[in-house]
Amino acid sequence: MALPQIINDQHELLTININAEEPVPHPTDGYSLQPLFLDKENGTWVLYARFQPGTKLPRHFHTGTVHFFTTKGQWNYVEYPDQPQTAGSYLYEPGGSVHQFMVPEDAEEAAEGFMVVSGANVNFDDDGNFINIDDANGIEQAMLAICQMTNRPVPRYIRPSNDATYNGGGKPLAEAAE
Repeated sequence: MALPQIINDQHELLTININAEEPVPHPTDGYSLQPLFLDKENGTWVLYARFQPGTKLPRHFHTGTVHFFTTKGQWNYVEYPDQPQTAGSYLYEPGGSVHQFMVPEDAEEAAEGFMVVSGANVNFDDDGNFINIDDANGIEQAMLAICQMTNRPVPRYIRPSNDATYNGGGKPLAEAAE
């Protein structure tokens, strides 16, 4: 069998080191995100996240699957308090699942991990009322707004296309948008 014809001539490896980029802190909810890969067209988002003790996210419905690998600390879903996710845990969440993420108030350290999400999280308040939708596009827009409000550089992440490349992170916001 012959080597296939090159369809995408990759000139460099597209790689992100989470230790070389500043995570983007959420302004009110006790966590920060490091975007790694945001594919708005296919609805896939890959993030490294840090959640402080006491963080509790809205209850959410997954339109697609989630893979979450915990690298530090401990967290659980409110609905599954007897199944804490600790460093080294890999969790698969099927599309259609509903739950609420939390880090215990008395946790000794922040919970951290990598997540690969397909589709969107549809978020609801404690009374079951719709709040918003988080997807690759929404994550990118929120992150850009936070960077602009706080006058900080946009972190580098991969945004795929026919000619996949970096987003231009690390530059002032005006230059990164070009």
